[in-house]
Amino acid sequence: MARYPIPARTHRVQEEIRRSRFITTVGHAPTVEAARAFIQKIRQEFPDATHHVWAYLVGPPGSTARVGYSDDGEPHGTAGRPVYTVLLHSGIGDIVAVVTRYFGGTKLGKGGLVRAYSGGVKGALETLPLTEHREWAELDVVIPYTYLSSLQRLLPAYEGTVQAEAYAADVHLRIRLPQEQVPAFVQALEGLTQGTAVIEPISHGDPG
Repeated sequence: MARYPIPARTHRVQEEIRRSRFITTVGHAPTVEAARAFIQKIRQEFPDATHHVWAYLVGPPGSTARVGYSDDGEPHGTAGRPVYTVLLHSGIGDIVAVVTRYFGGTKLGKGGLVRAYSGGVKGALETLPLTEHREWAELDVVIPYTYLSSLQRLLPAYEGTVQAEAYAADVHLRIRLPQEQVPAFVQALEGLTQGTAVIEPISHGDPG
């Protein structure tokens, strides 16, 4: 999936349930390493908390190839798994959530813990600012001067931009555009230049 919603920035909500304080922090996790670093950062921010329950999902929404979760000392299955389940069904990718708990002296029971942890994440996701993950490609394009202005008019239709240009016997351009637009753009450019364009991929699949 080339395009999908991701967190635009770190977002936090908190609530008190039977004297326990639950602080839910959600952020962007483009890699497993980034997710783990995010979790460690929250641990350092609240070093005196009773629990830091966490879960992450790296990749498109609903994918399970790179995921993880932890109860962090809460009864098995009452914390990390519920948080992960909310993320899995959220429709958001590349996401990490840490629910920090300060125990208030009153036990919530297993059902209460599940509701508290999953509810905190659901509440955070309701107000989480989103942006879009996209995969980008760069193409090295060489065309005769005759077609330069036509190419410049063509680019906006494919969300393309010129990253670099050089002028010699022909025009050399480095063009950046969304990965999913590449096949149609190449076809259009070949038609525009009557097959005279030389098109070479430079890179692709860079998250942006």
